[in-house]
Amino acid sequence: MRRPRACFVGASAGGVTALQKLLLELDDDFRLPMIVVQHLHPSTNVTPSLIYRSRARLSFVEAEDKAPIEEGHVYFAPADYHLLVEKTFRFGLSSDRHVQHARPSIDVLFESAAIAYGADACGVVLTGANQDGAAGLRAIADEGGFAMVQDAADAEFPLMPSSALKAVPSARTGTIAEIAKELSRISRS
Repeated sequence: MRRPRACFVGASAGGVTALQKLLLELDDDFRLPMIVVQHLHPSTNVTPSLIYRSRARLSFVEAEDKAPIEEGHVYFAPADYHLLVEKTFRFGLSSDRHVQHARPSIDVLFESAAIAYGADACGVVLTGANQDGAAGLRAIADEGGFAMVQDAADAEFPLMPSSALKAVPSARTGTIAEIAKELSRISRS
């Protein structure tokens, strides 16, 4: 397997804890850009980058429209905006309708990543109480990208990982620690 150029992660209910664990487990030299959709209520007054900044050694940024995607950064979708990846490897923001009852939507990010990155995308679906991310992970896998899903038994809310695995039966599954180890490995490859 070749090294992906970017990693896309989606989480919903239980995701704050899952993402904190994932980010802490990554190797110190993790360099892949990581783009995250974490479902949070639109009225949340704390950005995800503030939640996670003290939890790991990486740079945390809230994604901005037209900003380039750079290695060594963890980007978070801003509240109440869909985050997309453009073919120029820059971000796009959209206030289009909710998808799977969410904005930002994991499916929207993953589907745009599949178009922009093709086989160079890595998609990861973590804990959640809806089906967001399943169709997007399928899009990444269909383009030859790498697909990972948190083991439903390890997830606080198993519906989202179970739905993703149903959509992509070939996806690698594992605990948060196993996912972090695999992401660290492919970042070095």
